[in-house]
Amino acid sequence: MNAPDSAAAIQEIHPVSVRTADDLLAWPLIRRLIAFDTTSRGSNLALLDWVRDYLAVHGVESAYTFNDDCSKANLWATLPARYGNVTTGGIVPPGHTDVVPVDGQPWDCDPFEATVGDDRVYGRGVTDMKSFSATALAFVPEFLRRGLARPVHFALSYDEEVGCIGVRRLIADVVTRGIRPMGCIVGEPTGMELVLAHKGKKAWRCRVRGHEAHSSLTPRGVNAVQIACEIVGHIAGRARGFRDAGRRDDAYDVPYTTAHVGTIRGGTALNIVPRDCSFEFELRHLPFDDPDAFLADVRAFAERFLPEMRAVSKDTYIDFDALSSLPGMDTHDGSEIAKIAHRCNGRAEVGKVSFGTEAALFQGAEIATVICGPGHIEQAHQPDEWVSLEQLARCEAFMRRLADRVCLA
Repeated sequence: MNAPDSAAAIQEIHPVSVRTADDLLAWPLIRRLIAFDTTSRGSNLALLDWVRDYLAVHGVESAYTFNDDCSKANLWATLPARYGNVTTGGIVPPGHTDVVPVDGQPWDCDPFEATVGDDRVYGRGVTDMKSFSATALAFVPEFLRRGLARPVHFALSYDEEVGCIGVRRLIADVVTRGIRPMGCIVGEPTGMELVLAHKGKKAWRCRVRGHEAHSSLTPRGVNAVQIACEIVGHIAGRARGFRDAGRRDDAYDVPYTTAHVGTIRGGTALNIVPRDCSFEFELRHLPFDDPDAFLADVRAFAERFLPEMRAVSKDTYIDFDALSSLPGMDTHDGSEIAKIAHRCNGRAEVGKVSFGTEAALFQGAEIATVICGPGHIEQAHQPDEWVSLEQLARCEAFMRRLADRVCLA
């Protein structure tokens, strides 16, 4: 990570010593948020309703922005500044409510019960990223007691894990209502280090339609699984090319563009030439690598198989569907929100990460955004996902310093 010129002006944070989870201000809220199973395939409304009721106890109103079938929503709530300002110059600590599935993972504890052991808290979402949201919400009473010089906006979104879907509607609603925050601090897991940039991401599905036949008559069929695997192999070759000969940015934790195939499905039985196969793949790209050019290359490779396929059956094909797209992000270190975040985390260094976040979309709406949150991405999405008590203490120290900068008293 690189240090800015103002490093000497930044005082290092020394968080309060935490011996147990009960020493954490946010511990009751962390336990409550983890208890909601908000896997992306399901609803997040029970969690949002709990947060809405928690805020209402403190006199804060919440607004929802729903998805098409009203099974999920985003929440937006504002703590007003002096003289009732709720629109201009505020700070947003946004978070996504959804988590990835636990299906098939060998958990040693209940993933939806925050469990403490070995100075860690275990549970789905403790790192990605419910602990940050719980910590921000835990400071609502202090923000209100001390009074605010600028608004603080709480934003909770749905379906971040499947393409940053919900936050797009939330941002559109914020813009329509004329709300103009000064900046966002997205609490994705960075080890409480300040991050100013992340890679872009595009994801696609490839669908191969072959032609069924008895496996003793393979020349009369078109094997969709084998053709799909040829394309997967080409993508793996492109990934090795990025690693071995591509341009690099050593400020990133993975300093080159990466390509990855995450799922593949196909075939009916061993003695049937498979008719269908599909797989999903993604590109996490540095700014100078073009994802559309990458897809065009994969398409061109796939099209080599079409003449032979259609010689057997004219109904065969290879199609590609776009699944998601997230731009990269790069924030100027001299922005006001970056300066505030530097003083809140007590570190001069800044970094870049390979994973994507909603920060890029807030940034695209001309809301300056940085990333800084507890835990590490290596623990996210894993069985026995965990965050250390030390990281949670650092997050609370960050929020206390943020309160010192946004509160009147």
